[in-house]
Amino acid sequence: MRDTYRPGHPSPAYEQDPVPLALHTAPLPEYGSGSLADLLPTLAAGQGVPDLTANITELTPADRNCVFLIDGLGWEQIKAHPDEAPYLTSLLGTSRGNTGRPLTAGFPATTATSLASVGTGLPPSAHGLPGYTVRDPATGELMNQLRWKPWTDPHAWQPYPTVFQLAEAAGVHTAQVSSPAFADTPLTRIALSGGIFHGRLTGEERMDLAAGQLAAGDRSLVYTYYSEVDGNGHRFGVDSDAWRGQLMYVDRLVQRLAAQLPPRAALYVTADHGMIDIPFDERSRVDFDEDWELKAGVALLGGEGRARHVYAVPGAESDVLAVWREVLGEQFWVASRDEAVAAGWFGPPGMLDERVYGRLGDVIAAAHDDVVITASVREPNESAMVGMHGSMTPVEQLVPLLEVRS
Repeated sequence: MRDTYRPGHPSPAYEQDPVPLALHTAPLPEYGSGSLADLLPTLAAGQGVPDLTANITELTPADRNCVFLIDGLGWEQIKAHPDEAPYLTSLLGTSRGNTGRPLTAGFPATTATSLASVGTGLPPSAHGLPGYTVRDPATGELMNQLRWKPWTDPHAWQPYPTVFQLAEAAGVHTAQVSSPAFADTPLTRIALSGGIFHGRLTGEERMDLAAGQLAAGDRSLVYTYYSEVDGNGHRFGVDSDAWRGQLMYVDRLVQRLAAQLPPRAALYVTADHGMIDIPFDERSRVDFDEDWELKAGVALLGGEGRARHVYAVPGAESDVLAVWREVLGEQFWVASRDEAVAAGWFGPPGMLDERVYGRLGDVIAAAHDDVVITASVREPNESAMVGMHGSMTPVEQLVPLLEVRS
């Protein structure tokens, strides 16, 4: 299965537990019809790349496709800021003849997971990056999948080809235009490689080069990326002047790229997740490192504040699940590993790659209220962030799919 799995071809079903009724209230990602993992396969299938399925059926094929991913810019954030983002706002509906709709990021709604979903066209249950930090079953250590620490072989961790690689093999001109710092990171290698990587420092340079790369082939698939909307949201919050300034900047970048589209081209603006500001008070920020009930029986705390993977001491799994449900059940969806898999949190039931199962927490907690589980000692930097993301609420989960065609 590892060598033959492709998007749209489910793996053998993993034996799963029934889903508790309380977990049915979680708004699941739209895997297979409207998730980030469906975008590139749809575009590439329309360009004639074999073995891919066009699951986002309303998108009209184009010879030249560009995906501009703006880190941290959710659908709800664009809707809430029409004055700061007039051009993006004009693309939300269909009044201009463009397709404007939300996609779901996938769970958890976090950068490493979402970029892997975008680039591979696979859900987290298959590509195997199911969180910010997860346990490596081979070592028992937490693996940070964004920073790739501690080191592990990237292609053993995520063995499937990217959509860019499949497109390049089919004769499509493929390119990525991003920060030079991302040229050879493990995440780029296993999620976004294929064709040529072009590093450019400024947003304007990236837009101009992306337009040039689109025109470089009769069929082109180009990806470009901007990160500072997310960075300012984490540091200052999505209600801050700094964040609004970044939104105004990317609105101009999108318009700049759209104005340079070559003939027979389509630009798709999307994101990896939305974001929510969390107040700094005891009710909104539960400190795991100071809570003896939540710590009892826990060997490792993974994930991030709004989407936690909890790894129990062997034999304590049921007790940890019971305590976390009792303490957090009014603010979080709390599931066992098998319950979350059966519910479809990480991908369609029956599409779990066996190598991914041990990376998932024994207990998984996803916030539905405005609350986070911080860890002030273990994660001081993350615990100090204003803006957070990760869970399945609309403000985090819904990302834009905005279209401009030449």
